[in-house]
Amino acid sequence: MVVTFPSSGQWIPGSGAPLQTTNPANGEVHAEIGTPSNEEVASACAFAAMSAASIAWRDMKPHKRADILYRIADGVGKSADNLARAQMIENGKTFKECRLQAASAAATFRYFAAACETMEAAVPPSRGDYVTVTTFEPYGVVAAITPWNSPLTMEAQKLAPALAAGNAVVLKPSEITTLPALTLARICEEAGLPSGILSVLPGFGHDVGPALLEQPQVRMVTFTGGTETGRTIAQTAARRLIPAALELGGKSPHIILEDADIAAACDGVVDGIFEGMGQSCVAGSRLFVPRARHDEIVDLLVTKAEAIRLGQPTEPTTDLGPLSSHLHRDKVSQYVDQARKEGANIATGGSRPSGSEFDRGAFYRPTIITGLTNKARVCQEEIFGPVLCVLPFDDEQDLVEQANDTAFGLACGIWTADYRRAWRLARAIDAGTVWINTYKQLSIAVPFGGFKDSGIGREKGLSGMRLYQQAKSIYLSMD
Repeated sequence: MVVTFPSSGQWIPGSGAPLQTTNPANGEVHAEIGTPSNEEVASACAFAAMSAASIAWRDMKPHKRADILYRIADGVGKSADNLARAQMIENGKTFKECRLQAASAAATFRYFAAACETMEAAVPPSRGDYVTVTTFEPYGVVAAITPWNSPLTMEAQKLAPALAAGNAVVLKPSEITTLPALTLARICEEAGLPSGILSVLPGFGHDVGPALLEQPQVRMVTFTGGTETGRTIAQTAARRLIPAALELGGKSPHIILEDADIAAACDGVVDGIFEGMGQSCVAGSRLFVPRARHDEIVDLLVTKAEAIRLGQPTEPTTDLGPLSSHLHRDKVSQYVDQARKEGANIATGGSRPSGSEFDRGAFYRPTIITGLTNKARVCQEEIFGPVLCVLPFDDEQDLVEQANDTAFGLACGIWTADYRRAWRLARAIDAGTVWINTYKQLSIAVPFGGFKDSGIGREKGLSGMRLYQQAKSIYLSMD
């Protein structure tokens, strides 16, 4: 299947080197997708800037822009199965998980459609003979760079607020998962989004990304992905003096306290690390448990992990499909091998599953590691796979010190019956999101982002729309 992409108001094959996408469940090439040359990247950004400045878009009343977003939401809902298949066949998530993420994407467009037609400007109190009004203006052209692990939700979380704020968006999807973005672009077009307000530029990040960010028309960048890539983007943004919203990596602590419901906590831990094969920025990859209950908790986790059913993502009985690619599977395996060299005990997993149905796919068994300290490499670096490190703690001070002993600060989970202690720990842990007696509970209405090396800025919520706008103060003299 040969696929074109939308750029400069039309669907073109692109004159760059073709990109092949591979199904990680069986290793087969699924599609060949055109990519843009540097000249075509420049042309797309120039056309986006012209479209963003047009009266048809810039001066469109908020409720009219909201109408388009509502139609996009309806289109996403009607095309949920197609979107889910497009994601599943490229990153290996189960169809049922992809279907849920398509529904989440539709809800995101609805949320920001409502925000678009109801958010108000500000009228600060006057300090003289004048009236001041603070309006919020779009940047113009926003470059959005999205990851491969959950493109349906990530692309909706960037496109919906950026469009609601009045911008044009040039979207660079991951080279691993391009089809969801192209499918979504077609839906936006059919919903009546004006020409040039959304362009999609497929291709490898090291080719298309730098060319996109250097375009003078790009006035803001939003990125979700790895921390090192985030640093590179931040350097370019700093040099060009354009704002950057960066949602980066994590090595999130998951905590079980002595008085917790251990069975419920272990269910939360298993979902928090193994759902989506651990390919989540908020995966609870470091589990801290009371030293006296370490073995008991590990035994229960092993039982639950070994009950997880690996299989083809198309099968309704499958709990987990493959990792996103064979290359990534090998990277995860190398981390586990490194843990062995550091003296780790592999309580379960630590290898590829056996059986003919797994031979051609990027499968890896859910893995639980014990016997290391928080200083170990697998406890400090983001593996982005189904690997859980279990670490004992002695008291609350020891727990907080270990939990915060990381370059990251994205999320944290706490299981306890003592809500005073939970609140105290939640305030003490360096993380942008803290869950208490739950994990990975997310809402489009709640700001999301990280501390430290986990990023800059907050997506989602009403402030997630303001992220894509700049304040303008207007003074009207009454003298």
